[in-house]
Amino acid sequence: MTSSTETGGVTGTPDKDYNLIWYVEACLNNALRLETYIQDAERSKETQVADLFRKAQADSRKGAEIGKGLLRARLNGG
Repeated sequence: MTSSTETGGVTGTPDKDYNLIWYVEACLNNALRLETYIQDAERSKETQVADLFRKAQADSRKGAEIGKGLLRARLNGG
């Protein structure tokens, strides 16, 4: 069985829910990783790079919040 045919029978979680869980986790991990990159850029006095990473971090947080809202609605039967 390939991942393209898994619809929840193996994991017990439908793809649509699992995909959202993965997306939220990836966004949150990215936000954490970017914090390190921001600190590295600040130490190197690379303000443009730090600003870029801050924007990316904000986008990752926003994506996580949107994903959590969609996931919450799905898991609550909405």
